Amino acid sequence: MSINDMRQDVLKETGAVFFIFGATGDLAKRKLYPAFYALYKEGKLPERFAVIGLARRPKTRDQFQADLLQSIAEFARYKVKDGDEEWQKFSEHFEYMSLDINDVEGFKELRGLSERLELKFDIGGNRLFYLALAPELFGSVAQNLRQGGLLDGAGWNRLVIEKPFGYDLPSAEKLNKQICEVFKEEEVYRIDHYLGKEMVQNIEVIRFANAFFEPLWNNKYIANVQITLSETVGVEERGGYYDHSGAIRDMGQNHMLQMVTMMAMEPPSRMHPEDIRDEKVKVLRSLRVYGSPDEVRKNVVRGQYTDGVLRGKPLKAYRSEDSVNPESKTETYFGARVYVDNFRWAGVPFYIRTGKRMPVKTTEVVVEFKNMPDNVYLAQKTKLQPNLLVFRVNPLEGIYIKINAKQPGSEWMVIPVAMDFCQSCQVGLNTPEAYERLLYDAARGDSTYFTRWDEVALAWRFVDRIVGAWSEGDKDLQFYPAGSWGPEAMDRLMAEDGFHWWPINGQEESGVLWVKGQE
Repeated sequence: MSINDMRQDVLKETGAVFFIFGATGDLAKRKLYPAFYALYKEGKLPERFAVIGLARRPKTRDQFQADLLQSIAEFARYKVKDGDEEWQKFSEHFEYMSLDINDVEGFKELRGLSERLELKFDIGGNRLFYLALAPELFGSVAQNLRQGGLLDGAGWNRLVIEKPFGYDLPSAEKLNKQICEVFKEEEVYRIDHYLGKEMVQNIEVIRFANAFFEPLWNNKYIANVQITLSETVGVEERGGYYDHSGAIRDMGQNHMLQMVTMMAMEPPSRMHPEDIRDEKVKVLRSLRVYGSPDEVRKNVVRGQYTDGVLRGKPLKAYRSEDSVNPESKTETYFGARVYVDNFRWAGVPFYIRTGKRMPVKTTEVVVEFKNMPDNVYLAQKTKLQPNLLVFRVNPLEGIYIKINAKQPGSEWMVIPVAMDFCQSCQVGLNTPEAYERLLYDAARGDSTYFTRWDEVALAWRFVDRIVGAWSEGDKDLQFYPAGSWGPEAMDRLMAEDGFHWWPINGQEESGVLWVKGQE
């Protein structure tokens, strides 16, 4: 029996109570409740479970369950109808309690509710606390959980917390110290939902389970790696938060650097969570730190969108968005040339970019292999293009490989051929959401795709060096029209190395013969 099977059996045998702090918030509505329902429908969540929704707002149990039904009907992969027997059984496991998180007496009352539900559903004292709250509240909630006696159950305790984990390294250290006064590191599950995405997890499998990739996965054969995380939306109603965060803190410190670690890590000695996370930490330790503000400016591009047009629709500038300072210097685009200075990757640039108001919503990783020598006989007759391996993470999931092949009917004409495997086409759109996987993993005690404290600290140390250089002035802030691919400075940075961004999902590459995978 595998470790995962054993974890699943333990969950089914003993069950758990899930405490959702921030139960009336957008995250709970859009992601968490639909995730619970999908896990229940697929038999991954045993009958021995209970969910307690917690928020300051007064709400009756019937009102809470009506909100729960609306959430699942609107956002879940599986459809539901009020009155269905299955829905009635599922909803019986949900309770709501109004709670002031600064009131210890309220936590003592919560303990009583938890014990009653554990008795009702024969749950073995296991408790998972999900904090869908602002980070500055994490410490006080953790302390009150202890003082309220909620950590004295017969089973395990686990704390799941959302990003952002701090605003910089000092604030993250302070936050971590507060949490670790109550919980052990192995009990803390820091969510980066990108690690729950199917194709991000598939990077490891593609690399380590295929003999024709891993031997080439080094600086002898790979010219560069390009990671794009682009959004078509602006800041929407998050202007107040975003203007104090920016792209580098919102996306760069977590999602982007985590994808770098997945691409660059060494094969773990065992498929054990700590061994996998050890290898990711080694990558973060190997990141080349920019030694001066001049080095930051040479390797990093920050941008902010101005007025523009996307698909014929006029878009307003970032500084005109609601709750944004009209003179804001906050970046909505972050791009960088990153080096992993270890034996495998020495000299290979990783180009990363993330931004808002870009032409296509997508997350892709492009591995560009080194080209054939120019004096090879075929290269003398035609211009050969480099081979590409592309991981499509979002919104479509899949992999494609671009190779060179003879054009049918010609004598020596060589053209690029793209072999495209569309995973979304194969399994359909009803695939598990990232939060389903991560919630399930946390309940089973599998921390593989959660970030450990040393990962968080090293990522902040890298990012803080960049932000520190930016604080010296705004002369390096670039502007780009909404609906474009960001500042031209990033293209010039890549051109210095002789590279360019490859067309991504949603933009067909001219002159490529497409050979589709399974439709």
